[in-house]
Amino acid sequence: MKTLIRGGRVIDPAHHTDEVKDLWIEDDRVIDGSECSEPDAGVVVDASEMVVMAGGVDIHTHIGGGKLSIARMLMQDSIDQTAAELGHQAMECDYLPTAAVTGQRYLEMGYTVAFEPAMIPCNARAAHSEMADIPGLATGGFCLLGNDEVLLRLIATGTDQAQINNYVAWMVRATQSIAIKVVNAGGISAFKFGERNLNVDEKHPHYGITPGDVIRVLARAAKEIGLTHPLHIHCSNLGVPGNIASTLATIRAADGYPIHLTHAQFHSYGQAEQGMSSAAGMLVDALYKNPNVTIDVGQIMFGQTVTISADAPHQFDNRHHASPKKSVIADIECEAGCGVVPFRYRKRQFVHALQWAIGLELFLMVDDPSRVFLTTDHPNGAPFTAYPHLIRLLCDRTFRETALSEIDADAAASSSLAGLDRQYSFNDIATMTRSAPARIMGLRDRGHLAPGAIADVVIYQNNPDVEAMFRSPQHVFVRGKHLIDRQRQTDRMDLELAKTLPKETLIADVEFDSRQVDQFRSLYNESSTFDFLRLQISDDELQSVIGSAPVRQQTRGRSL
Repeated sequence: MKTLIRGGRVIDPAHHTDEVKDLWIEDDRVIDGSECSEPDAGVVVDASEMVVMAGGVDIHTHIGGGKLSIARMLMQDSIDQTAAELGHQAMECDYLPTAAVTGQRYLEMGYTVAFEPAMIPCNARAAHSEMADIPGLATGGFCLLGNDEVLLRLIATGTDQAQINNYVAWMVRATQSIAIKVVNAGGISAFKFGERNLNVDEKHPHYGITPGDVIRVLARAAKEIGLTHPLHIHCSNLGVPGNIASTLATIRAADGYPIHLTHAQFHSYGQAEQGMSSAAGMLVDALYKNPNVTIDVGQIMFGQTVTISADAPHQFDNRHHASPKKSVIADIECEAGCGVVPFRYRKRQFVHALQWAIGLELFLMVDDPSRVFLTTDHPNGAPFTAYPHLIRLLCDRTFRETALSEIDADAAASSSLAGLDRQYSFNDIATMTRSAPARIMGLRDRGHLAPGAIADVVIYQNNPDVEAMFRSPQHVFVRGKHLIDRQRQTDRMDLELAKTLPKETLIADVEFDSRQVDQFRSLYNESSTFDFLRLQISDDELQSVIGSAPVRQQTRGRSL
């Protein structure tokens, strides 16, 4: 069946399109409608005075895996109390929604793809299983490396890069991942040997290698095994005043290889008399000088949330700031760590307010929206449902100035935010949330609206209140299925129809040399409680047991 979306303002930065035109869908794809006329359409949607975009793509949101279960158990009493006070169910918690609610909230904002950025290999099954329960969204995961014993030993013993590449490729393939992630490279492992803070050029107390060595090796591996997404880096010294030095050292350590710095707001701090200052300008200058680097922001918003991270040493330090006063710090199979610390960001608290301002500075000072991505590091900085509010802050200078006047006065005075006049256009928003994240993830048939694209299409009613506009689109199509139609139905999404959409896991199609697997198995089994081969999730298991079909994304080809 054909669907005609008639007369909308189609914004598709991937193809330099921003014009009023018709858009045609047939089954689950966008088609060339030049030979079609309105009588050919089984469904006609009048999109006049509306904005048409591809479905949103979130490249960094914690939506699957054991850390979420730990967080829910830790926060259950608070979740239950809030639910009772507000008259809703615990599953609807703002910052820790269940899988079903996660899917519904993303779709209701017009997002159709989301990536879990931190799957440790031994927990990949649990992460994929939870994401398989999220209706309507295509999902994927990043394999977490950089602190596991095998990789550190391979680097420490001077193993050839080609062999390390095989180990990385095997891990990506075994865990059904689309990218690789490193958190506090080497620092989580060093914490287990008594080292609290391992700087980028400081040697590991046991392995004698530096975080810079790990970053360089993994960044090169990501490129050489053909991953489209560059190494996804959570830098050293998260949240520590003066950590901009570590962030810039991380860029140098990559030695020109493509890298992506995640939740960069948490790594853009200088030092000052009050303890912390904004170093957003220093990171922006580094981006201009290093075209191999992209970032997402990890914007904080004010209110209650819970921070979850593999960065156990820094979560251990942050436990003193927990609100409420409880936390969990754990080790998981010597592959990484896990820290869960509840947190409440407050407008009138200097550090929290300055963090909020620093994130906005990064968004507004990076003038290329294809190199800075909209994230809150859900739930660490704020729930992903804060995106519409964040978009309004970026698009509406007057609204932003009002918000700035409401935060701690010293933080506002310490920020350059008041002097930034820029306002994002809808084209900028579409680039940052659609075309650019799809491109950096290697999703060739998503994030755009050209013929052949998957028919993830969102239609927003033009509204001076940009937050309301992006919070409640008039229409949402996912793979051609009309899940939201506010013109003909109630405001509720057709959740039952969303549940009928086959689940898809987006995966990198990498290859490895199977002759080296036995060596990796022997090294891994020396410190693991189960066999190396148990990490491997087959396509059949992913589809028939976990319940999600593997959809392999074309890679750039392996360098030999």
